[in-house]
Amino acid sequence: MSENTETFAFSAESLDAAKAIFAKYPEGREASAVMPLLTLAQRQNDNWLPTAAMDVVADMCGMPPIRVYEVATFYTMYNLKPVGKNFVQVCTNISCLIKGSDDVFKACKKKMGIANGETTDDGLFTLLEVECLGACVNAPMMQINDDFYEDLDADTTIKVLDALANGETPAAGSQAGKRVGCQPAGGLTTLKGA
Repeated sequence: MSENTETFAFSAESLDAAKAIFAKYPEGREASAVMPLLTLAQRQNDNWLPTAAMDVVADMCGMPPIRVYEVATFYTMYNLKPVGKNFVQVCTNISCLIKGSDDVFKACKKKMGIANGETTDDGLFTLLEVECLGACVNAPMMQINDDFYEDLDADTTIKVLDALANGETPAAGSQAGKRVGCQPAGGLTTLKGA
């Protein structure tokens, strides 16, 4: 993890991506690119945003830095402190809770040996309990970096974490192997004729 918070500069590749982002917006609307540029900066900086990166984005968008800070602090997808290589967010909102997210979260804590909001000593995992991630029909679920792992239980959670610890990339989506979309496990129960 990079903890240098004093300086930040986009790489040549990221600058090319930034140009493509700005090209999507009309002239004079550069501020509209703030969120994709923050995401780009975060991806370049080991999945977190130091103040220096937000300042660069503010300058590029022609915005006061405080406006960029407001965006970055409002949206939970932006990390304002270093996180592990695998940022594990376990949903414990009502749908996931009813389907067993407590067991998933406990399995994560036990496997990683850390509590909520902590990072493992080796920097491999950061664990965070979060509100709804929007995949309620496939509850319980967790998001690891950009991927959703759904239909979890304690055992499948440990399998996903073991794979990541071994440098593998487990297949995202349902871990129950029973579906590839958002249809409920038991099939449709309402709006069958729609």
